[in-house]
Amino acid sequence: MKKMMMAIAAMMVISTASMAQDNNEKKQAPRKMDRTEMVKHRTDRMVKEYGLDEAQAQKLLELNTAYADKMPRMGGQRPGGPRHQGQPDAKQKVDGTTGATAQQPAGRPSREQMEARRAEMMKNTEAYHAELKKILTDEQYNKFIENQKNRQQRPRDGRGRR
Repeated sequence: MKKMMMAIAAMMVISTASMAQDNNEKKQAPRKMDRTEMVKHRTDRMVKEYGLDEAQAQKLLELNTAYADKMPRMGGQRPGGPRHQGQPDAKQKVDGTTGATAQQPAGRPSREQMEARRAEMMKNTEAYHAELKKILTDEQYNKFIENQKNRQQRPRDGRGRR
C-alpha cells in the first residue's frame, strides 16, 4: 500500500511538472510587425469593423500605406524613440559638468520643435480624414469618428496601452 501511494504521488509530481512546461512553451514573446504588416493589419481591422466592400478596402489600403510614415501608430517611428535613449546620466549635465547650467537634455526637442511636430501631425491627420471621408459612406465615417472619440477617452494602462 505504501509503495502504491508513493508511485501515485510521483506520477502526480511528474504530470504537474510536464503540464507547467507545456504552458511555458506556448507563451511566446509578441512579434514585432514591420510597417507593411502594421498597415495591412490596420486596414483589415477597419474593413471588418466598418463593413467595407472590396473597392473600399483597396482604396483604404492605399490610403493607409501612403500615410503610414506620416501618422503616429500607423507603422511609423514614434518621435523621440525609447524614453532615455541618447540622454546623459542623471547626475551629469549635457555640458559634461555636474552643475545645473544645462538647460535641456540632449535628444529632447525644444518647445518650438514640439509645436511644429504637433502642427504637422494635425495637418496629416486632417488630410487623412479628408481622404478617408471620400472612401467611406457617411454612416461608416460617422462610426469611425465615434470610435476615435471613444479610444481617446479610454484610460491607458501602465504600459501606455489603452
